[in-house]
Amino acid sequence: MKRNILITGGSRGIGLGIAKELAKAGNNLAINGIRDENQVSDVLEELKSFGNRVIYCQGNIALDQEREKIWNELMKKFKKLHVLVNNAGVAPEHRVDLLDMTEESYDRVMNINLKGPFFLTQKVAVHMLENKKEDSGFEGCIVNISSISATTASVNRGEYCISKSGMSMMTKLFAVKLGTFDIPVYEVQPGIIETDMTAAVLEKYKRLIEEGLTVQPRLGTPDDVGKVVSALVEQRLPYTTGQVVRVDGGLSIPRL
Repeated sequence: MKRNILITGGSRGIGLGIAKELAKAGNNLAINGIRDENQVSDVLEELKSFGNRVIYCQGNIALDQEREKIWNELMKKFKKLHVLVNNAGVAPEHRVDLLDMTEESYDRVMNINLKGPFFLTQKVAVHMLENKKEDSGFEGCIVNISSISATTASVNRGEYCISKSGMSMMTKLFAVKLGTFDIPVYEVQPGIIETDMTAAVLEKYKRLIEEGLTVQPRLGTPDDVGKVVSALVEQRLPYTTGQVVRVDGGLSIPRL
C-alpha cells in the first residue's frame, strides 16, 4: 500500500534515516524542516530517486501559524495523510546543570519537542477520524520518536528529558483515543544515535560504549531507527498500539 507520510524534522539525522526507509517501501513523503527548500534540495532528490512522490513542507512546528502553513501545504499537495511521524526535536543549546536551567531554554525545548508535536497530532487525529468515517478501510498510523531520555535522567539536560517523558504520555493518550478506530499510535525510543545532535559529545559516548554502556558494542545509526519505524508503519506489529520500541542496543537493560 502506498501511503502519504509526514515526517517532521525529516531532512537530517534520524528523520532522514526514517525517510529513506519509508521511501524504499514506496511511500509518498512530506518532509518537514525549518531550512529553506533550496538548502535541502539534494536530500529531496535522493528521496525522489526511489520513485515515489516527495514534497517539502517548511515550517517550525513549535508555532501555531507555522503548523497551519505546513498542514495547508500538505493538504494542497496530498489531500490525505495516512501516517504522521513526530520526529522533529532539539537538545538544549547549552548543557547546564539542572539547578542552572533557564526558562528560555526550557520553553524552547518543550515547545519544539512536546507542544508542537501534541497540537500537530491533534490536527492529524481529527483528519484521520474524518477519513475513517468516510472509508472504513482507511489505515492511519502515528509514530512518535522520543528517546531513552524519557526514562533515563540526565541532570545536564533536564528540559530534554522532561519533553521526551511528556511525549511518552502523549503516545498513550492518543493510543487510547484512537484505538477504537483501529488507528495505532506508537513510541520509538532511540538510544545513542550518531547524528549531528550527538556530534559534540560523540567521543564521550564512543568511550562509554567501549567500556560496556550498551550490550551491542556500537553506536546506533539513523537507519536502525528507520527500519523499526517502517515495520510499524507497515503494520507488521499488529495488536501493539501504545507500545514502546527501544532502539538502544540494549543500553536500557538493567545489568549487574
